[in-house]
Amino acid sequence: MLPSSNHFGRAVVYILLAILLFDLQGVIIKFLGERYPVQQLAAFRNVFGLIPSILVLLLSSEWHARGRQLKISQWRLGLVRGLCIAGAQFCFYLSITKMELATASTLTYISPVLITMLSIPILKHQVGLWRWIAVFIGFVGVLMIMAPGSEVFTPYSLLPIGAALGYSLSTVCVRLFDEQIPTALINMYASVGALLGTLAIVVATTGYLQVESAQDWLLLIAMGFVGGFAVLALINAYRLTRPANLSPYEYFGIPFAFVLGWIFFDEAPFEKLIPGVFLIVMGGMLIAWRERRKRIETAPVITE
Repeated sequence: MLPSSNHFGRAVVYILLAILLFDLQGVIIKFLGERYPVQQLAAFRNVFGLIPSILVLLLSSEWHARGRQLKISQWRLGLVRGLCIAGAQFCFYLSITKMELATASTLTYISPVLITMLSIPILKHQVGLWRWIAVFIGFVGVLMIMAPGSEVFTPYSLLPIGAALGYSLSTVCVRLFDEQIPTALINMYASVGALLGTLAIVVATTGYLQVESAQDWLLLIAMGFVGGFAVLALINAYRLTRPANLSPYEYFGIPFAFVLGWIFFDEAPFEKLIPGVFLIVMGGMLIAWRERRKRIETAPVITE
């Protein structure tokens, strides 16, 4: 059964809220990143972000209906997803402290392209001509923004690509879980894995740096809650409609990041983003369009 228009409208509201919250989290990270190591910020993000994850689990009717079990047979996969997220967080948080917020955010939108490529070896999916064209268009857009070989190129521009790879791996791996495992429980294992991963990075690198003020503590808590509730909004959005229906709305994150970067940090990287940003969006939209067409073509015909 197709979702109602009311459900779709709510899904759009949820996805836009999630994107805005993620970009607001980026603003906080960029501000705090001037004084604290990003690996420590990532650890705090996952500590305080664990609370919304627990809330998601407690409010999950699916989890309650299945007996409120916490242990799953694929717990290793759940934790590995969290480690992928931890690596992605480290790369992305570092990138937005070294680059413009909008530039770093835009480069992560190569994720649909990476998900398409990763689905071949991991999920054994077949990728047709249209998707390969989308992959090519998306990568051309990334190269135009990164400008390798030019004077404006910086190695830090590779960090958002690393972040997109980590997030894409975590997304593809969701399809490997048994269908009977509640989504909220999968999310909980990812949160725990991300927390363990970021804590390990802190111990292996800088160690703990004392928080300077009560204001910084409030910002750290806000960072965790904003990011955690962004995940909650994202989950609600994708439970109300098909992912392909929401893909076009995800790109609102680019203008959101641009406006927030301009307001808080006086950034306006028009020259870097244009025209590459249009190709990245075009590649992602082409993949979303092909997904919808494929579903329509393979949908069963109902006769009366």
